[in-house]
Amino acid sequence: MEAQYISSEDNKIIKQINSLKMRKQRKKLGKFIVEGYRVIVDCLSSNSQIIDFVVFSSSAIESSEGKKLFKTLMLNHKVFEVPDKLFKKITETENPQGMLAVVNMIDFKLDTLLNKEDNSIFIILDRIQDPGNMGTIIRTAVAINAKAVILTKGSVDPYNSKTVRSTMGAVFNIPIIEIEDNSWVTALKENNIRLIGSTLDTQKSYLQIDYSGGLGIIIGNEANGIDPQLLEEVDEKVYIPIIGNIESLNASVAAGVLLYKAIEHVHK
Repeated sequence: MEAQYISSEDNKIIKQINSLKMRKQRKKLGKFIVEGYRVIVDCLSSNSQIIDFVVFSSSAIESSEGKKLFKTLMLNHKVFEVPDKLFKKITETENPQGMLAVVNMIDFKLDTLLNKEDNSIFIILDRIQDPGNMGTIIRTAVAINAKAVILTKGSVDPYNSKTVRSTMGAVFNIPIIEIEDNSWVTALKENNIRLIGSTLDTQKSYLQIDYSGGLGIIIGNEANGIDPQLLEEVDEKVYIPIIGNIESLNASVAAGVLLYKAIEHVHK
């Protein structure tokens, strides 16, 4: 395969890339953008089939790592070259490495991941707004080998550029499921998944509960916590003690504490 050279902003490939900067279009087309050498390599090693096409700036192709990646991708993928000036117009990073890929989303279904005999951990993010928090939690979920990340309605887009960068490639290694209603609550409970909610509205420390069996750990909105209606559905409400003079923990830190506590008994 040969790389096609694109020099015009009016090219359909360039227009598609620019359209994918909007959540509405990402959802409509089922695609998103990833940028940078490391993330594209991670995508290649995780699931190369989801790569739609890759764009390199002319100078990136001449760099040592860019040249190697360019040759690898040319074997099985559509690759385009654009002048540096045009690449700067399509990138969403301040200091671009001159390479981006358009990747196909995978439409995971929760029911295909559930098994009553499976003691898996699910992480549920209820209206998390900050892309950095979202990305960090996804990364942590992969680190502890969680089964999936479930996002409730009103959560930040897991496929926007800031979130994807924050995942450090983890976005390719775990099912991410966006669900508009609370049907996931019934689905998890019917499969013996106990729901644990992080909240200040309890006297029970996260250190005082049993983490055996299948678990669904819920992290709420940064400002307002878990939705009150959803909080009524949880099996265990827990709080993380704060010893010093600070009001609360960052959502991604809270998620990390609970996720690692949940797998502690496995590694003792």
